[in-house]
Amino acid sequence: MRSVSSILPDDAKTYQGDPWVTRFYLFLCLVITFRSCVHVFRKDGGAASIAGIDLDVAGGQNIVAIFAQWGLEQLLLAGLAWLALIRYRGLIPLILLINLLDNIGRILVGRSKPLNIDKPPPGAYGQVIILPFLAAALWRSLPERE
Repeated sequence: MRSVSSILPDDAKTYQGDPWVTRFYLFLCLVITFRSCVHVFRKDGGAASIAGIDLDVAGGQNIVAIFAQWGLEQLLLAGLAWLALIRYRGLIPLILLINLLDNIGRILVGRSKPLNIDKPPPGAYGQVIILPFLAAALWRSLPERE
């Protein structure tokens, strides 16, 4: 059985979960950072070029601004994820839990308030595909109960 209490570890510098999770976590950090930078630095924030949102409407620039602000929030979370990977590996389970809840939340919000576009953006598929991997990584990042 896994120790769920390790989500908030006594020693934040010591990681006690399965070693493969840190490699998955590195991949996750890279993806989150890349996605964030696209939203912040791409001219349209990825709204039109990736998500397929028509920006040639009244308020189109507001959509771009919201995408950029969302990207900044993602970049801050990516920074915390990198900090955990580099210095405080004991926090990896907590960051994985946050990412799992973020993905579940975006799926639920996306279903309750869907985008009005021709086809879903890649993230709509990606967040569903990665969900079981996040759940497995979270579980395996927790140390075995002694």
